Amino acid sequence: MTSSAPTPASAFDKARNGLWTSLQKHLETVYAAEKDFRAAVSFTTSFPFSAAQTEPEQLAGYQQQRLYLRDLFIDETNQLDSLVKAVRTKSYQEDEKKLLLLMILGYIDIADSIFVLLDTHRPSKLDKDEELEETTAKFERVKNFVRLNIKGISGLLPKL
Repeated sequence: MTSSAPTPASAFDKARNGLWTSLQKHLETVYAAEKDFRAAVSFTTSFPFSAAQTEPEQLAGYQQQRLYLRDLFIDETNQLDSLVKAVRTKSYQEDEKKLLLLMILGYIDIADSIFVLLDTHRPSKLDKDEELEETTAKFERVKNFVRLNIKGISGLLPKL
């Protein structure tokens, strides 16, 4: 009777499992923020909306949730940028890196569908927010970088 001990997980397996767990936690946070933001803007179905025609309490609740979602977007973007850089510098095989990047891209696509609410569900007059604009540009760069690394340079060349 032989008992086989479980084989130890490779560094890549640990990274993949850790990333999966981390992304799930981040999604829970982003989904909760989306729910609260949508609840705070439930006073209208027309966007952009007129802040002047909104009750002060509703507007205050909206602004609080918008600020929370904005700050979450900034934090998530910075973390994604660091995470993608970390994946690219690890000594994993290219296919392993692509798998991790695919997982990250899935999260990015979901998060993007929520963070876009900052642009679509807003008052008609909104002060310029340079930090938000910079973060939006950075988010797009990270997303495009991940897509490019998944596809690879060879995927961009025409097939002969």
